[in-house]
Amino acid sequence: MTDLREGQGRTVLITGASAGIGAALARVFASRGFDCVLTARRTERLNAFAIELRDTHAINTHVITADLAKPEACGAIALELNRRDIAVDVLVNNAGYGVTGLYRDTAWELQRDFIQVLVTAPCELTHRLLPAMQARGYGRILNVASVAGLLPGSASHTLYGAAKAMLVSFSQALHSEQEGTGVYVSALCPGFTYSEFHDVNGTRARMKSTPKWMWLSAEQVAEDGYRAVMKNQTVCIPGRQYKAISTLVRLLPLDVAYRIGHRRSRRIHQAEG
Repeated sequence: MTDLREGQGRTVLITGASAGIGAALARVFASRGFDCVLTARRTERLNAFAIELRDTHAINTHVITADLAKPEACGAIALELNRRDIAVDVLVNNAGYGVTGLYRDTAWELQRDFIQVLVTAPCELTHRLLPAMQARGYGRILNVASVAGLLPGSASHTLYGAAKAMLVSFSQALHSEQEGTGVYVSALCPGFTYSEFHDVNGTRARMKSTPKWMWLSAEQVAEDGYRAVMKNQTVCIPGRQYKAISTLVRLLPLDVAYRIGHRRSRRIHQAEG
């Protein structure tokens, strides 16, 4: 049976914590007794959420406003943690979004910032916080990837699957490196999840046509992710439907899996535009 206060005396840092899967993960960790450091761009929303978690779960909460698209953001977060004398036991790299449209039609600045948030920031925060975790003999790192990172690349949202595939591979490598150190590393790979993700990238209307059986709740994803990293599970795929899809893709010849994904992405792109 899970100890509902197993996080007592420990602290989790969650990026992109103001909404969606990030907020759901914060609630899960808080319910287990973890103090929470919440970081995102929206200070007012973070402050309100921090008060909710503190009052509901009797934990300590901290807010660090940061825009991970800025190259200096991770260094600033680390400095602020040191200034407040906060030792991070669990790092949840959750911040993310999507850039719609074909790669050639989007401004490089949009793609540059996307890479900074979804690839560089998780790697840098991990690099900055991992040594202290290993020295203490306890650490948990949960990288929120996507089932898209386990599927062949397709048109539109060009770098999204690539970035998530990198997070999966990164997590697997770190998992191997940290064996026996007390630091656990997991990649969380959800499929379509009810959150603000599709509002941010402007695809909410199109997503209404996606079958209901393909949708997961942020709460389900967060619970699965929490259990996975606490058990040192390398890759976690929430939902039987997505476990089945990812297994089928692995069994199919690569070119067949690619053609199926290519046809689907063409329909999606046509619907976008």
